[in-house]
Amino acid sequence: MMKNYKGIKIEIKPTAEQIEKINRTIGTGRFLYNFYIAYNKEIYEKEKRFVTGFEFSKYINNIFIKENPDKSWIKDVSSKSNKQAIMNSEKAFKRFFNKISSFPKFKKKSHNNQKCYFFKNNKTDFEFYRHKIKIPTLKFVRLKEYGYIPKNTNIKSATISKEGDRYFLSLILEIKKEIEKNSIQKNLQTKEGIGIDLGIKDFAICSDGQVFKNINKTFKVRKIEKKLKREQRKKSRKYLSCKKMEKNLYECKNFQKQKLVIAKLFFKLNCIRNDYINKVVNILTKTKLKCITIEDLKVSNMIKNRHLSKAISQQKFYEFRTKLLNKCKEKNIELRIVSTFYPSSKLCSNCGHKKQDLKLKDRIYKCCDCGLEIDRDYNASLNLRNSTQYTILT
Repeated sequence: MMKNYKGIKIEIKPTAEQIEKINRTIGTGRFLYNFYIAYNKEIYEKEKRFVTGFEFSKYINNIFIKENPDKSWIKDVSSKSNKQAIMNSEKAFKRFFNKISSFPKFKKKSHNNQKCYFFKNNKTDFEFYRHKIKIPTLKFVRLKEYGYIPKNTNIKSATISKEGDRYFLSLILEIKKEIEKNSIQKNLQTKEGIGIDLGIKDFAICSDGQVFKNINKTFKVRKIEKKLKREQRKKSRKYLSCKKMEKNLYECKNFQKQKLVIAKLFFKLNCIRNDYINKVVNILTKTKLKCITIEDLKVSNMIKNRHLSKAISQQKFYEFRTKLLNKCKEKNIELRIVSTFYPSSKLCSNCGHKKQDLKLKDRIYKCCDCGLEIDRDYNASLNLRNSTQYTILT
């Protein structure tokens, strides 16, 4: 028996009292996250050093709250949730020191996706039934989807996120799973592997001939994006009227209502794109493949092209890779990653000749040596499938 961890996300229906507690916990976590960044900046300017999350937590509990009694509301919410917010800010600093990301940014109250964390304190925490679940400090919360949490699972932690006016619960489940000794050998005897080339014109082009269209070009998505533009212009006009009347934006009810309308449209677009990625991943992994080969795309560099940045970010390539990796682990399929600098588009899949002068506008690959004429993206997928220079992720 082996312990596996799985994450699931479901919508909840909290009461007015529970919503108030959730919002308070989210707000306190955001305050501590921002305060840790500001405090570290101040310490570094004075003493040329940085404070760890553990030291900052002791400072908050033993010094800061005693010197500032008006900040006693920090202790009104879950202490573990507060500690997690501090640890997240410390993690952001470590990523900056390791040159993985830029300097940590302050979290805004107006940010759409806000989260708070709840950890298991007692054995009775996270007790669940078909229609409700017990969460620390919130007691029983009703679920919008009944019977979604699998039985005989051990819930390790929970995260409640707020998207627009809706609340979602993400759970980390510990699942005991029996491993078949010959499961990998069985897969080796099944269908051969495929190569997948990701693009903008089409979302994914596979070496077996499958082509998955770009969901962002469909009528449904374009209609929502058109509506989104109109609603954003309305928001801009309401913003200007609030400034003219010299009102605080949080006091302007019409402005806040318009913000919620826009948040709902963004959420709807996000759901459509995520659903499409899930369907593509399921179609690719439902057949017992030997391996799947994809390219290691540097999306952060790709979006520097101002003409294609929006189209690239809408495709959500990183999310596709993450979901494909998880599904490959579940199905015992080998996921191979080819280097960013591998010339998959420039190589001829028939003779191996490299075409140096290939441009982005050339959609048909014409080989100078063997005379092969083939679709550029399909040619790239064949080269990825046949590549011998790769890294195995699963």
